[in-house]
Amino acid sequence: MVQQTLTTPEELLHFQLRTALTMEHDSLAALGELAKAAKTAEIKKLFRHHASETEEQIANLQQAFTLLGYKETTAPSPSTKGISKQAASLLERSAPKLRDQVALSAALGNEHYEISAYQGLIVPATAHGLTDVVTLLQANLDQEVHTSEELRTTLEKIVG
Repeated sequence: MVQQTLTTPEELLHFQLRTALTMEHDSLAALGELAKAAKTAEIKKLFRHHASETEEQIANLQQAFTLLGYKETTAPSPSTKGISKQAASLLERSAPKLRDQVALSAALGNEHYEISAYQGLIVPATAHGLTDVVTLLQANLDQEVHTSEELRTTLEKIVG
């Protein structure tokens, strides 16, 4: 496989946007799996709610592609694939009574990755004066931070 050498800040931003789109698609798939694995209705509902937010985040990324005049394509996101594999492995090894805790922990790890990905996109987009794109990315980041807090609070309730 020939890999593109990124030589300009614009190429890097485009590649990172493509990776973010893959990241959100991977997250959407993982949320479906985590909802299936969860035991309680409250946690299943939390995952379904975040799945609808993830669909909004995908739409925001698609709009960012349009604003920048980029063709909407994806790029590999090995990190999200790894997080999903880790979650599946832990769920497979865990007794049913631990499934909610494992699912929440896995989702929390994924949220932290997504938070850092959006922060890494917002800084250069801001530097390039891409105000409309920054607004879309910030909306996604805000949702990710809120979801992270929800997941942590729910995890604290079930562990405590």
